[in-house]
Amino acid sequence: MVTPATAAESTATPGRGGALGQVQYWLAVIFVVGWTGVVCGGLAVQFGTWDYPCPLCMVQRNFMILAALGGAYIVAKALRGAISRRHYMTGWGLCIVGCFGGGFTSWRQTMLHILPGDKGYGGAVLGLHLYVWALILFVAAIATIGVVLAFADETAATVLPTGGIHRALGTFALWFVGVVIVVNLVSVFCLAGFHWYLPDNPSCYQLFHDVGILDGGCTAVE
Repeated sequence: MVTPATAAESTATPGRGGALGQVQYWLAVIFVVGWTGVVCGGLAVQFGTWDYPCPLCMVQRNFMILAALGGAYIVAKALRGAISRRHYMTGWGLCIVGCFGGGFTSWRQTMLHILPGDKGYGGAVLGLHLYVWALILFVAAIATIGVVLAFADETAATVLPTGGIHRALGTFALWFVGVVIVVNLVSVFCLAGFHWYLPDNPSCYQLFHDVGILDGGCTAVE
């Protein structure tokens, strides 16, 4: 039985092929690699400079990962060779939710340190703290999605190549985000230890103190 929704999908235009029709696929790959790379940057600062992330920092990372997973959803569906408009909408919807939530969280952290004389939390990169950069990136990402979706008919082909550079980069993006998610989970577990939450200003990897590997020198979890 043909439902109205099925009939509407069958009569919808499939989108243009060629390079223009693949714009949304490649943007999804960029989202996966880009947001995962930003999380890697935060991990590099954490491990390289002993700059422990606060709870708001971790929330921003989680929203970055959600945005990356939205792109990963589109990439995973496209690697099958055919992807529907519904899949595009689902993926970009997840990205927008992630970017909106992350943008609000980074704005909140920015406002906590907006008063003159406040040195902010953690170190700065090119004169701005990481949460300020996060706010800029979240807003830019939402604007980018909006521009691309404004031309959705031309940029969302429903049939895409499944070999060559499409499969190579798409598969790399999916593995990349998967590995970084695991690393981030381990990082959070090491920071919080056997506690339900992080302190406002972490000063150690609480797990190593909980299991007795390290003694002293760590602020108790509040």
